[in-house]
Amino acid sequence: MPAYKAPVDETLFLINDVFGLERYGNLPGFADATPDLVAAILEEGAKLTEETIAPINLSGDQEGCTRHEDGSVTTPKGFKEAYDLYTEGGWISVSADPEYGGQGLPHTLTVILNEYMGSANLSFSMYPGLSQGAYAAIHAHGTDEQKRAYLPKIVAGEWTGTMNLTEPHCGTDLGLIRTKAVPEADGSYKISGTKIFISAGEHDLSKNIVHLVLARIEGAPEGTAGISLFIVPKFLPDANGDAGARNGVSCGSIEEKMGIHANSTCVMNYDEATGFLLGEANKGLRAMFTMMNHARLGVGVQGLALSEVAYQNAVTYARERLQGRALTGAKAPDKAADPIIVHPDVRRMLMTIRAINEAGRALVVWTSLQGDVADRSIDEKEAEAAEDHMALLTPVIKGVLTDLGFQNAVMAQQVYGGHGFIAEWGMEQFVRDARIPMIYEGANGIQALDLVGRKLGANGGRAIMAFFKQVGRFLKENAGNAELAPMLKSLEAGRADLEKAAMWFMQNALTRPDNAGAGSTDFMHLFGLVALGLMWGKMARVALDKKGSGDRADAFYDAKLVTARFFFERLMPETRAHLARIEAGADSLMALPAEAF
Repeated sequence: MPAYKAPVDETLFLINDVFGLERYGNLPGFADATPDLVAAILEEGAKLTEETIAPINLSGDQEGCTRHEDGSVTTPKGFKEAYDLYTEGGWISVSADPEYGGQGLPHTLTVILNEYMGSANLSFSMYPGLSQGAYAAIHAHGTDEQKRAYLPKIVAGEWTGTMNLTEPHCGTDLGLIRTKAVPEADGSYKISGTKIFISAGEHDLSKNIVHLVLARIEGAPEGTAGISLFIVPKFLPDANGDAGARNGVSCGSIEEKMGIHANSTCVMNYDEATGFLLGEANKGLRAMFTMMNHARLGVGVQGLALSEVAYQNAVTYARERLQGRALTGAKAPDKAADPIIVHPDVRRMLMTIRAINEAGRALVVWTSLQGDVADRSIDEKEAEAAEDHMALLTPVIKGVLTDLGFQNAVMAQQVYGGHGFIAEWGMEQFVRDARIPMIYEGANGIQALDLVGRKLGANGGRAIMAFFKQVGRFLKENAGNAELAPMLKSLEAGRADLEKAAMWFMQNALTRPDNAGAGSTDFMHLFGLVALGLMWGKMARVALDKKGSGDRADAFYDAKLVTARFFFERLMPETRAHLARIEAGADSLMALPAEAF
């Protein structure tokens, strides 16, 4: 059975030493986030995930969710008890607004805890994860009455949330939505239609489920310009604010799917269900994207989370599994064979996963801190720069960390050899679970198109130019550091490749959009490598500065420097291949007629 240990020390290194949480003390909620409090929160969160949530991951996958004849759904054994402990501990409330029962701490802490949760049990983590998105949308776009009615219940964990976008005939193209909303005299709407792939759509964990549903008001314009967002609770709030009369929404079936079996992914039927407009009529996508942006960052974290737990278990196996002898001579002469961790190819896989995980975690923490600045700073310029960062990096984090998360889970499975293919070892579950983050909340090809087609040129390229300046500033500030010099040379080459790719799009994609489409995924991954490289540069500099300080054993910092060197020597050079593919254009890719396939 697989095991999991939350990387608390790794996280504290990032938030205290690399990014300096104290630098944000002027923002609301940060002054309360003292180092001692943050450490205590992360250690308690680790304890919950390790001792309560991780142990029901494999069993939950094997049991799955059960839909009953009345449309109700039962989650696997132990899930309800774990959820009750989760809510009793106040974990949903960590970053929520104190006005609605939250603790008001930085959202970055919630993002970090979500990684721990996703590693321990991705299916379980999705139930409160969807609630966080519903909270964000209602908090940003709801009326005061709606906020008072729904947010305290969601923050307390008594009610959970969902997002309902996809329909049987349309996925990403939301302009094709057919679910309709008919206005009522009292200001409510009757919602009718079918939604599919609805995560946590029906379950037995909470007293009520608050569905956020995209629908088209009768007579609204066609396409995305006519879509509105509605709050459609499973039970309508009564006079006391509790779950009252049952609404006209039901689970038609649970999807039979490749992974995340313990999360109830539902077909949801709306039969003249009572709904309440959230935000402005015909501007539902704006409100939904508040939820989607949170979700996309969260899905990127899921890729990291599964990569981390797969790595941890692969390392344990590689240390224990005896197979063959080291090429340089026996390392365990008292045993029949050496542990496979001595073999270079096993090391290649483990070091690749480790290098991506540690830099990916840094990129997530850095970006989530920028999200806190965007949400909480009163300095307009500072908030604008942070919003630019979030807009630019969100598709990169979602696309790159989930693509690499799946690849890493497969590599970790490969370390096990034949045992990796056997269910009881748990690795095949990580592979199956890691496949869905590449698809939902906008498939990764869509993330790449969003990056190239929208984010790259937004506001005259302001965000990408700011990123280039940040890399350039780091290179300049450390130009005299001889120990960092080889890493800086590699990072500078990667940045040059990224700049060339961006310029190539400017020169070749405007007149022929297929060139942008053909190179978008390579650009996203090229960008990801440079962003991960910047993170490794920052971590390596701190590791050099901290060696001998006594804060941690020097072995911690030595490992950071070795892993950084590996990244720059073995992974960063891939930027050249991405650039070559981008500059090849779309000719050969688009040449065959459709019937030739």
